[in-house]
Amino acid sequence: MEFWNNTLGSGFILVGILDESGFPALLCAAITALYFLALTSNGLLLLVITMDARLHVPMYLLLGQLSLMDLLLTSVITPKAVIDFLLKDNTISFGGCALQMFLELVLGSAEDLLLAFMAYDRYVAICQPLNYTILMSHKVCWLMIATSWSLASLSALGYSIYTMQYSFCKSRQVNHLFCEIPPLLKLACADTSRYELMVYLMGVTVLILPLAAILASYSLILFTVLNMPSNEGRKKALVTCSSHLTVVGMWYGGASFMYVLPSPFHSPKQDNISSVFYTIVTPALNPLIYSLRNKEVTGALKRVLGKRLSTQANL
Repeated sequence: MEFWNNTLGSGFILVGILDESGFPALLCAAITALYFLALTSNGLLLLVITMDARLHVPMYLLLGQLSLMDLLLTSVITPKAVIDFLLKDNTISFGGCALQMFLELVLGSAEDLLLAFMAYDRYVAICQPLNYTILMSHKVCWLMIATSWSLASLSALGYSIYTMQYSFCKSRQVNHLFCEIPPLLKLACADTSRYELMVYLMGVTVLILPLAAILASYSLILFTVLNMPSNEGRKKALVTCSSHLTVVGMWYGGASFMYVLPSPFHSPKQDNISSVFYTIVTPALNPLIYSLRNKEVTGALKRVLGKRLSTQANL
């Protein structure tokens, strides 16, 4: 292992799941396929929500922001990991590492908050439908979106700056697919126990509190749905909510493992798998989970694509 003294001009070597896998080429191909799936599916969902006026309602505006966050998050991680593997060059500069960590924290934290707001939207729509236009007006919806981005940005900026002010002298090698707080702290020269506690508290605040709000919202939703007289209304509500809960479980499972589980229970391999799951796998599957079971989205997609095809035929 190479020992070193960190300066601003130094960099790191990212040794992630691609380097430690028994079938790295196959895994690289799978990750690349998931990335293109994420680009295509999230891009299509954003296009449909933007172009179809019928989807310009709070539920789909929030869903569009989720797709945007997923698209950006996987783009921060995946292209560099794949290119590094193909070029056999896993180095990343000090500044590049700081930027990657900041962007990942912004997008991840914003998604944590947005999923909680999406649960609130479903709660109001199902449990208080008569007040929906007041409690979930377009103004309230955009305020939720702005809150998600701004709080996430402020939190990410503070934690990124504090993490990178440490001197890293133990090794240049980061046993992770990308620059993230927990694996970087293992390379720090100083005692990081207090800061690790701060990171843990951040994880509880950004992950567990929104998750608790989501579970509370869906408990109330379930109670309301079970008392609905209409079978059709009950079925529609359950389909929409089950899609959201699937996304919540996939996202919070991996992120909570990384930031809430105490460090003694972590291993580099487990951390890599967990991070790949919530930064690469989940962004690729989210739009499929929402769109395949949502008749409004699939209908809007057919209308948008139909208009484009008819326009090209007329030309």
